[in-house]
Amino acid sequence: MSIGARLYADYFMPCRLEEYEKLLALSVESGYAHYTLSEYFKLIVEGADPGKCFIHRHDIDTDVRTARLMWEAEQRHKVKTSYYFRLNTLDFQLMKDIHLSGSEVGYHYEELAQYCKDNRITDAAKVREHYPQITERFVSNFRMFSDKFGYKVNSVASHGDFVNRKLGIANHDFMTRELMDRCGIQFECYDERLLKSFNCIMSDMVYPKFYRPVSPFDALKQNHKVLYLLTHPRHWRVAPLENTADNIKRIWEGILYR
Repeated sequence: MSIGARLYADYFMPCRLEEYEKLLALSVESGYAHYTLSEYFKLIVEGADPGKCFIHRHDIDTDVRTARLMWEAEQRHKVKTSYYFRLNTLDFQLMKDIHLSGSEVGYHYEELAQYCKDNRITDAAKVREHYPQITERFVSNFRMFSDKFGYKVNSVASHGDFVNRKLGIANHDFMTRELMDRCGIQFECYDERLLKSFNCIMSDMVYPKFYRPVSPFDALKQNHKVLYLLTHPRHWRVAPLENTADNIKRIWEGILYR
C-alpha cells in the first residue's frame, strides 16, 4: 500500500457506516438468518442444518467507538454477530451490552506474537521451545478477560501481527484441544470444521479495495448458503487519534523487533 493510500484510509476516508447498514438490511431482506459463531458451531457439531445463514465476525483490533456504532446498527436490524476484543481494546461496558443483546463476545488473542516481541525472539525455529510459557501467559490473560467480563467466553480468535508474518507462525499455532478444555473454550475461529462449512469466506480490507475475495453485496446476490464475513472497525470509519497511536506503536515495535 502506498503512503498516500494509507494516509487517506486513516485520516480522510468518508465514513462507510451507511454502507454497513445497507449490507445488514440486504442480508435480512435476502432471507439470511444471523447466528453468532458459537450458535453456528453448535449446529454444525450436532450435525444440524443451519439453513441459509450469514455469519459475521468482528475483530476489534482498534477503535472501540466504531465497534459500538456497528453493534448499534445491528440492533436496528435485529442481527446477531460475534465480536473479538484484544487486551488493548477491552471495553467491558460495550462487551456486556453486546452479550446482553444476544450477540457474542470472544477473546482476540496474540500471546505468541507478544511473547516474541517481549523476548526478542526472531528465529522461527526457537519459538516452539517457548510454548509452555506462551501457554501460561494465554491462560492468565484469558482468565482475566473472562473474570472482568463476567460472562462465559465460548470462543477465541487469533490476531494477525507483523511478527507472525515475519516468523511464518500464526498466533494460534500453540493452541490445543487440551488448552481449550483447560480454559472452558469450545472452539477457535480457525477450526477446520468451521472453515470447511462456509460456502463463501470474505473479509473487509483497507482502502481502496475494501473487500476480498468478493464483496458481500455480490455474495448475497450469488445466493450462497452459508456466508462468512470478517470485519474490522478501522476499515469503516476514520479514527485519527486511534490510528495515529496504532501507527506509532507499529513503527516502534518494528524498530525494536530486529
